[in-house]
Amino acid sequence: MKKVINSPETYTDDMLRGIYAVHGDQVQPVGDDLRCYARATMVPDKVGIITGGGTGHLPLFLGYVGDGMLDGCGVGDVFQSPSSAQLFELSKACNTGKGLLYLYGNYTGDVMNFDMAGEMCEMEGIETRTVLGNDDVNSAPPEEKDRRRGVAGIFFVYKCAGATAARGGGLDEVTAVAEKANDRTRTVGFAMSPCVIPGTGKPNFELGENEMGMGVGIHGEPGVWTGEVKPARDLAKESVETILNDRPVAAGGRVAVLVNGLGSTPLDELYILAGEVLAELGERDITVAKSYVGEYVTSMDMAGASISLIELDDELEDLLLAPAATPFFVQEAK
Repeated sequence: MKKVINSPETYTDDMLRGIYAVHGDQVQPVGDDLRCYARATMVPDKVGIITGGGTGHLPLFLGYVGDGMLDGCGVGDVFQSPSSAQLFELSKACNTGKGLLYLYGNYTGDVMNFDMAGEMCEMEGIETRTVLGNDDVNSAPPEEKDRRRGVAGIFFVYKCAGATAARGGGLDEVTAVAEKANDRTRTVGFAMSPCVIPGTGKPNFELGENEMGMGVGIHGEPGVWTGEVKPARDLAKESVETILNDRPVAAGGRVAVLVNGLGSTPLDELYILAGEVLAELGERDITVAKSYVGEYVTSMDMAGASISLIELDDELEDLLLAPAATPFFVQEAK
């Protein structure tokens, strides 16, 4: 294992120390707990939005804490959930009187610990709501959508919910927007190689030299097929077809597209893939209102990519294009 680290045991805390050192004007820990990651200054009288999850997916989770997006993030060890106690402390710090939205991916450990934190908040008189990102089409069939994993598409949900909260929306409104954005978002991902987790020093699954896995999860969860590496145009076609079969977008519809790298895929290749995705959508007379290309949700050093679509209406498009500024994502006013 070759990684730029001090030790596997200090991996997460060392990463956080580096982020606080570089971006301390924007983000700070709550109290002495590095894992309770929050905006350096809370906005008064605003719905707080809290997310959380394991290390290893940067910029996912903590990377989207900042103006126009999220207010706090519970940080777990690599691919592990943050604790309920950390989430509770974070909740108290992010509460400015209008309640909290817990917005995170649909993973068992995260659900359990956020639910426990919500119960503790209730005892303190802090109102919370929950929206689970579950955009990974290949992780469960449509009739079992509630079992689907949350992956890169949650970026769209963060953006729309965050813009609503920044504009002064109440807890009911922010929650409704998050639910609407989540319902309209779908993602398909694929892996070209496994990743190496610092604590084990070994690949977390196996692929042959010329093999890829379609539908592999961001923790190495099994996909829907393993086979020979396909050209970008074929991957784009299969991914777009899978997404639109699951949630059709009519001709003349408008979408936003996210082509996301999983950690070790060059930007050149992501743009090749993005070009093919936009061509596929163009053939279906679907308008792309906004495209995002880059690393938004990674899986350590996994090679591969994911494609996310959100079907837009006037409300969601306006929210998606609203300004935001975090240490890892900046969008200027349209």
